[in-house]
Amino acid sequence: MNPAFLADLRAALPAHALLIEAEALRPYECDGLSAYRQVPLAVCLPETLEQAQAVLRACREHRVPVVARGAGTGLSGGALPLADGIVLSLARFNRILEIDPENRLARVQPGVRNLAISEAVAHLGLYYAPDPSSQIACSIGGNVAENSGGVHCLKYGLTVHNLLALKVLTIDGELLEIGACGKPGALDSPGYDLLALMTGSEGLLGIVVEVSVKLLLKPERAQVVLAAFDSVETAGAAVAKIIGAGLLPAGLEMMDNLSIRAAEDFVHAGYPVDAAAILLCELDGSNAEVSEQILALREILLAAGAVEVRTAEDEAQRLKFWAGRKGAFPAVGRISPDYYCMDGTIPRRHLARVLGRIGELSTQYGLRVANVFHAGDGNLHPLILFDANRPDELHRAEAFGTDILKLCVEVGGTVTGEHGIGVEKLDAACSQFTPEELAQFHAIKAAFDPDGLLNPGKAVPTLHRCAEMGRMHVHGGALPFPELPRF
Repeated sequence: MNPAFLADLRAALPAHALLIEAEALRPYECDGLSAYRQVPLAVCLPETLEQAQAVLRACREHRVPVVARGAGTGLSGGALPLADGIVLSLARFNRILEIDPENRLARVQPGVRNLAISEAVAHLGLYYAPDPSSQIACSIGGNVAENSGGVHCLKYGLTVHNLLALKVLTIDGELLEIGACGKPGALDSPGYDLLALMTGSEGLLGIVVEVSVKLLLKPERAQVVLAAFDSVETAGAAVAKIIGAGLLPAGLEMMDNLSIRAAEDFVHAGYPVDAAAILLCELDGSNAEVSEQILALREILLAAGAVEVRTAEDEAQRLKFWAGRKGAFPAVGRISPDYYCMDGTIPRRHLARVLGRIGELSTQYGLRVANVFHAGDGNLHPLILFDANRPDELHRAEAFGTDILKLCVEVGGTVTGEHGIGVEKLDAACSQFTPEELAQFHAIKAAFDPDGLLNPGKAVPTLHRCAEMGRMHVHGGALPFPELPRF
């Protein structure tokens, strides 16, 4: 490490907040996508805004890349360090700064856990709606970086729909206030929608140091209906019929037999283990509204081919049903040495077709796949099971995953829903975006970070990279690009 840069870091941080020894750096070598690993030069754990600003100014002066890190639960390699860069951890920015029940908002630091917000306001009859499966551990700053959703995103939206304001540090250490900062109760702010631009930007534009989120009133009643099907395709088709009938569930999730069995063995949620697939559909609102909608939902499900329909008998069973779904990822980890979690989004009307094709790809690659996902908004999370100790299985899993993402694009979807692009999906993004779109992405990046020091090499592929792949998506077709400028 450059001695002058190291001296600046030591001046910016207390000794316990700067990690440079090899063993201390090792826990930061990857995020939840552990197939990619890299030890950074150093890890900085600032405890104050001023310390974070000083670290960023040192990095700008010495041209050292910066990778921001939240809880490390990301699944696309977005927090993968660089060998010549530092990790800026926001783990110690972990305080809830303000709860304003009158204006239904909370101001929190980025290291606050997602679930901690709802826990802190539960006594007020309020909660924070986005609930990723990792909500017990994932941080709000990471949720902003990836625009996370969760099982209730169908009705209540993603992170971007539940934000009021952000405070962000630029690579120069300048503090930007974006959105309705300082204006309690304001629902919007003048000018460009930088709040939406920053959300989902994967740490490429700035470092989030404060987040203001919306709080919602807990509904009078919430009830889950579990429907079992004898085929994955029939369950997928039922999703479109539910939405097409005019119902808007708070959550609409799907699990196939492999994920059902894994979750049942792990959580004992009471799932029907012989079902080929299940749908979990939660309705919420007033007592009268939920009662009426449950009757309508049962009719739709039975007409769509459900072989069994159950309604949670009480709150404890409702939570148990959801515990099985939210525990599906670790549950699958108990039945396979490794798994590769994909994330793509498709139009709901193509669910049956895409699920059928994923089954065919599973046979083609000789790898099992557990499908568990947000069916209501078409956000797929196929878990490809493999054993990294067996020759070529990781390679086959990655190829399988790439084919799934290409399939998503083919049917009019996207290569990511809520896990970001990170490093995992850079090649897949080449098949989705045109050269003109990629050029605009790089122009926005340059406007915020002209030297390209914030999380470089993530989220947006270069035109040169796409050209090296040989083909690139252009206006609905694919054309070769033998020569393209580097960005």
